[in-house]
Parts: sequence; C-alpha cells; structure tokens
Amino acid sequence: MSMPANQKKKHLILGIVLDLVGMASFFIPGIGMFLDIIWAPIAAWFMTRMYKGQAGKTAGVVTFIEEILPGMDVVPTFTLMWIYTYVIRKQKTVEAL
Repeated sequence: MSMPANQKKKHLILGIVLDLVGMASFFIPGIGMFLDIIWAPIAAWFMTRMYKGQAGKTAGVVTFIEEILPGMDVVPTFTLMWIYTYVIRKQKTVEAL
C-alpha cells in the first residue's frame, strides 16, 4: 500500500524541521551538549513515530546515538531516513516486482 504524496511531503518537511532543531544545539556554545542530552531521546521518539516497524526502531537508535555524540549534530538523520524510506526502499520494492 502506497502512502499518499501529501503524507510523504509532510514527513519530509517535518524531518527537515527536526533535523534543523537537532543542528541548532551545535551552534550554541556552552549549552549545546546539555541540550543534546534532552533532545536525543525526543528525536529518537519522533523517529519511531514517523517510521513504523523495524526500520523506524533502528532509525530511532541511530538518531539517539547521532544526537548524543558530540559533533554529530550536522548529520540530517530524519532527512536520510526519508530518502531511505521513500526513494531507496521504494526502488527495491519496484525491482522485486
């Protein structure tokens, strides 16, 4: 079952916003790491809610690790998960048919 185009667009926009929130702490000297400790579990939770199943759980763990490690805030995990879900995995499904 295919997801409607507007839902894909909502996931992309929300993912970009959440990536920007995660990157924001990178630019706040002194309190950035403290904010990451708070943001990491929240970001992981959002990831598991946006993407269901094993892929969402795995992405949630990756997101948590990416947000909690110093200097990794610049990795756009939500956007990368969107690309994996709607571009890469979709291509694999089409090829399997």
